[in-house]
Amino acid sequence: MPHQIEFTVRSTDLDFIGHVNNAKYLDYMEWARFDWIWQTGLTLDELQRRAIMPVVVNININYRKELRIREQVTARTTAVKVGGKSFVIKHELFNQAQQLAADADVTMVMIDVHTRQSTAIPVELREALEAELAFP
Repeated sequence: MPHQIEFTVRSTDLDFIGHVNNAKYLDYMEWARFDWIWQTGLTLDELQRRAIMPVVVNININYRKELRIREQVTARTTAVKVGGKSFVIKHELFNQAQQLAADADVTMVMIDVHTRQSTAIPVELREALEAELAFP
């Protein structure tokens, strides 16, 4: 099942023409991504304790509709692919009319924070990712 969070567009999210700045879409997706990962029990404190961190290595984003001030946004996150040390997730942002505003495929690699080298995905995150793959 896709993970979902909701939030409201703030005035500080806007660019000079009055809609959400393109970089803010990435912030929204990051909020969704970390909320989703934390739901597996891998909070920031737990990741730091284990000295591992998921790192974004690629993002392919499509901007489809503008988002405006005070608009309710729904962010959905689902797994697309799972490897030994990396995974791909899809983010979708929907406006309050439930129209797709943006979507992105994000490739992440789990790294050891001391060696800065890739490392295995933790079991609980792997299980959550694989469970997501079961829902097409």
